[in-house]
Amino acid sequence: VAAELANADGTPVGEVTGTSDKLPVEQQLEMIRAILPDAKKIGIMYTTSEVNSASTLADYKEKAADYGFEIVESGVSSTADIPLAADSLLEQVDCLNNLTDNTVVGSLPLTVIEKANSKKIPVFGSEIEQVKIGCLAAMGLDYVDLGKQTGRMAAEVLKGEKKASELNFEVIETAAFYGNSKVAEDLGITFPENLASNAKELFTEITQ
Repeated sequence: VAAELANADGTPVGEVTGTSDKLPVEQQLEMIRAILPDAKKIGIMYTTSEVNSASTLADYKEKAADYGFEIVESGVSSTADIPLAADSLLEQVDCLNNLTDNTVVGSLPLTVIEKANSKKIPVFGSEIEQVKIGCLAAMGLDYVDLGKQTGRMAAEVLKGEKKASELNFEVIETAAFYGNSKVAEDLGITFPENLASNAKELFTEITQ
């Protein structure tokens, strides 16, 4: 909606539709609270020019207090800003929470996670690949599943069953828990049993 690809009620602005990788913010906050029961401040770095990141940050700021958190934000405009922003955030927060922010994700393993690890501060991701490369956990997305969901919508249009303008945009059908037990071990963290036993996938190594 913020990017003007859909109307406020979810209907298309024209012959365009598809899926959004909008994050399950409340489920993510609930997960962070379960893993870090004493945490108070969550740091979020985002690119100020990315509408998707700004709108997701607004969701986090609106809902964080319901789970006993305060959001500490740091806006960046380019990759060059990330090292200093990460250093500043890590002095103020109990954990970092990464969005599906294109600029920040590009610096995630070699800058953000590396700096956080040196201070034993967990970094939470928002989708499966971020957990594979070193984020502690995510209640988030699998882009392959999202692609299949998008494909089903495309099939309806290609088969002539519906016009794109007749299909409201969709978000991920089911968010799932992904955890990295190697990262947890390195940080001295144990996943709560209810999360671990219901995980869609638990990774035992960090891939680059």
